[in-house]
Amino acid sequence: MSSRALRVTLLVLAVLGLAIASYLTYVHYAGIKPACTAGESCTKVQSSVYSMLAGVPVALIGLLGYIAIVASLLAPEHENMRLATMAFTLLGFGFSAYLTYRELFSIHAICEWCASSAGIMTVLMLLSIWRFLRGEPSTQRPLAVLAGDDGATGLTAR
Repeated sequence: MSSRALRVTLLVLAVLGLAIASYLTYVHYAGIKPACTAGESCTKVQSSVYSMLAGVPVALIGLLGYIAIVASLLAPEHENMRLATMAFTLLGFGFSAYLTYRELFSIHAICEWCASSAGIMTVLMLLSIWRFLRGEPSTQRPLAVLAGDDGATGLTAR
């Protein structure tokens, strides 16, 4: 996979995770039941004591985490930013693993939105580790990767 394709894949996944976390944050603050095909599982998880951490909804923590990941992916390509992306996704994966453990063994219910976010975070973590270990430098400007700019000529592929 090319560096550009990998970065775009990471960005698409992070935006999907951001959308899920945004929805769950909205559900929390609006005080509504989440749409869930698994009966009341999502509501049970969202209303559990584990849905808050130090008075902050875990959905909001997830939202902030996904924002950090998206920001690190939109920043100029540099080893430090690849390291930041990897660090954010490792933290997100660890947090998701903890919350999934709580769903399974404390709440005894699985929220499909939460499970989707955990799955996305797992793939983000694996891809960001691979991207960091590859260590390929890039000359692409921050948003050029989305526009199809090859980074060297400034020309956009059509």
